[in-house]
Amino acid sequence: MQPYSRFIGLLAVMAAMSAHGEIPSDPTRVHPLSVGARAPKFEGVTADGKVRSFTPNGFQRPTIVIFYRGGWCPYCNMQLSDLRLVESKLRAQGFEIVFLSTDRPEILYSSLKAADIHYTLLSDSRLKAANAFHVAYHLDDATIAKQKQYGVDLEATTGTTQHELPVPSVFIIDTTGTIRYVYSNPDYKVRLASDALLAAALPYAPRNPNTNQIQ
Repeated sequence: MQPYSRFIGLLAVMAAMSAHGEIPSDPTRVHPLSVGARAPKFEGVTADGKVRSFTPNGFQRPTIVIFYRGGWCPYCNMQLSDLRLVESKLRAQGFEIVFLSTDRPEILYSSLKAADIHYTLLSDSRLKAANAFHVAYHLDDATIAKQKQYGVDLEATTGTTQHELPVPSVFIIDTTGTIRYVYSNPDYKVRLASDALLAAALPYAPRNPNTNQIQ
């Protein structure tokens, strides 16, 4: 490649990065925050419009943060159904579990196909939390058009025109605000199984100070 061609190519890449705030347009180029990194400050909105904020110095319990695409996604519904197998066990061990969706607050629960879901669902419709954890990516026009053929209208479900989604991801954060475990797969059809999540989380469960055993 000639120097001039390389220069033009570099300008095109820089322009694309600038247009989308340096959010990649390919899920395989997403690089989530890694194990050992400090958790970012982030927030989500409850179904009734209340903002819940999380800060690295404010975790009273080890927290599992799960990013999923939305109630319109069948793989997300399967994941949420599967996690019911271990949710009570994780909560009994002292974990808080937070699910972040791109759905706007009003449809957080009604959009789900999975029945009897009573999780703590929070809206991240503008993907600010997903961006903070570095798991967001931008969808191109062809992908948006293809989604609409399948009846998925991101502008309607998110209430924005950003055309962004998170790579489905799981983060385990301890009470010091440190990320201890990360699962993030650019193939949205592949999710972390409930038994794998339980096994990954248990080493970070609070310990009984009298016995030094996991509660």
